[in-house]
Amino acid sequence: MGLFQEIRRLREEMSATSEQRLARVRGLYLNLLKLCLTNLIYGDGNILHGVQQPYDARLRVDGRDWPALAHTMIGFKRLDNIHFCVEDVLRRRVPGDLMETGVWRGGAVIFMRAILEAYGVTDRTVWAADSFEGLPPPNADKYPLDRGLNFNQFKDLAVSVEEVRDNFSRYDLLDEQVRFLKGWFRDTLPQAPVERLAVLRLDGDLYESTIDALTPLYPKLEKGGYCIIDDYQDIAACRQAVDDYRSSHDIDDEVLPVDWSAVYWKKTH
Repeated sequence: MGLFQEIRRLREEMSATSEQRLARVRGLYLNLLKLCLTNLIYGDGNILHGVQQPYDARLRVDGRDWPALAHTMIGFKRLDNIHFCVEDVLRRRVPGDLMETGVWRGGAVIFMRAILEAYGVTDRTVWAADSFEGLPPPNADKYPLDRGLNFNQFKDLAVSVEEVRDNFSRYDLLDEQVRFLKGWFRDTLPQAPVERLAVLRLDGDLYESTIDALTPLYPKLEKGGYCIIDDYQDIAACRQAVDDYRSSHDIDDEVLPVDWSAVYWKKTH
């Protein structure tokens, strides 16, 4: 082997080793973020429906409790799903931003921003859309399936935009790549300055909140991008809104389960 070939081989080996180390550090960072965002690191009490209950790590992993302090309630599997979807669109270079509608304390969008940071991506925006006042009261006359879904009464679901911004800052992830859309979805999303999306995550619970997000935003989801629906499997009103939208727009992409609550699909056409 000639000198130049040997130098080239050594450079390739060093490059491969460096890339492996980078991938390991990136994985460790993102896994630590999941543990911190769910507070599986220390554990904190469950305040589901306003009733104080002891911390149970099994419930937290599955996203079945409302944490008193943690920055997300969606659990580890749903964070894993976000991780997979965002990494996959980055790998396949699907254009577009990342967005969640219904962010609570911001954990899921913080994690989206962390993934972009871990990969050095500077040309995508993370959008956090929420009323930042909790859920709207059910409009049962217009959306009968929302009757009795009085999530607006749970004040723990109302988290201000200032608190969410502060939570981003705690992870050193608040910058110009994070944008907030404050207000009811019916008012903010139709004219939202979002051009195209690679990952769209909906967590609106109600038929109204779900359909008000899908209608203006799904057309902006790029082919090859992912649509994630929280609460599809456990709230009938949310599931019906998604099924109605998919049926009326001839969407037949396979719906895949994430866990006991969420589903997702890849947009293929």
